[in-house]
Amino acid sequence: MKIQPHLMLLALSLSSGLLHAQQNYPLPTPEMQAIIDKDTSRHFGDAPADGGPLATDLSPALTPAAIDKAMRKVADWQLDRTMHHLDKIWTSAVLFSGFMAVSESTGDQKYRDAMLTMANGFEWKLRTPYPNADDIAVAQTYLELYFQQPSPERIAATKEQLDILIKLKTLRPGDERQPWWWCDALFMGPPVWVRMYKATGDRKYLDYVHTQWRITYDLLYDQEEHLYARDASYKTKREPNGKKVFWSRGEGWVMGGLARTLDYIPADDPQRPFYIEQLQQMSARIAALQGADGQWHAGLLDPASYPLPETSGAALFVYGMAYGVNRGYLDAKTYRPVIERAWAGLLKNVYADGRLGGIQQTGAEPAFYRPASSFNYGVGGFLLAATELKKMASACPDTSSRCRSGQI
Repeated sequence: MKIQPHLMLLALSLSSGLLHAQQNYPLPTPEMQAIIDKDTSRHFGDAPADGGPLATDLSPALTPAAIDKAMRKVADWQLDRTMHHLDKIWTSAVLFSGFMAVSESTGDQKYRDAMLTMANGFEWKLRTPYPNADDIAVAQTYLELYFQQPSPERIAATKEQLDILIKLKTLRPGDERQPWWWCDALFMGPPVWVRMYKATGDRKYLDYVHTQWRITYDLLYDQEEHLYARDASYKTKREPNGKKVFWSRGEGWVMGGLARTLDYIPADDPQRPFYIEQLQQMSARIAALQGADGQWHAGLLDPASYPLPETSGAALFVYGMAYGVNRGYLDAKTYRPVIERAWAGLLKNVYADGRLGGIQQTGAEPAFYRPASSFNYGVGGFLLAATELKKMASACPDTSSRCRSGQI
């Protein structure tokens, strides 16, 4: 394990220095801990020193029943905590999308009903004025609830805000940045716009996605690495080993965003191949970076500096790849083994009570966290991954080598 000198000094200065050595992973720096404490105070999740025993009742087998059990265990642990602290912010919005997917996957309406309670409580409104991609992410759930029961009031406030934003060439008046200036925005924003296209039939919402995604792509997509810089400031930054900074969760946001956008782009749309090619290129690069244990680290090109596996990025990778296999965009023979190893790795981070650990706190780059660290957006990614994985398993229920190799 490679530990930088400043981290060694920090460990010696902390009263938990001996524990740090015994645990064999770097503890969060004081600055990182301040973010963790803030995230905990805002009820995004928590990061206890001890999460208790790990789950022993889950199987990594890619069967619908095994996946369903893991999905429900994690979803049920999170649901009660979520309903006590509802918020329209992006962290919760990702989880809400996960709950909607779980409801559809399991047929259990309690998850959908919880989201209906949330939406009614918020009066189907967004964070305003001039909401950025993070602020409109909750409308993914509003729109999905609208599709189940098309009541105009469910999307009226969102449509009003999108009709304001669509006229802006920049993020907002007085802020000259492009609307989707950071790669996370590709998960938060485009799925709302394409769902509004489906809800209204108005092509302008789809065209907006095509225009803005291309602008973000041109700015942030690395044509050599086939990965996105988190934002323009990271294009020149380097990891301790000298390699470029590509943040696991940031890449996951893009792959998840592709999965949540593509189904709403018409089959004959000339822009579809642009998105499919990105999913293919990114999936190939991410698969090549997978560890022998099936997991990925916060810093994708410098895993030695971030020794703990990171689950929020990994979950989104599983989601994007399983989606690609299910739609025929990715070769099953190539990617099913990658997905299988990744799912087994994710389950190693589930605790006996249903806590999903290994989730890095909010941020913009690789950072340190405790193994039991659990935050709602990471759980949302896990639930999306599980539901898409269950579709893959249902389409190929045979557990024989033929199915695992993608031959059927």
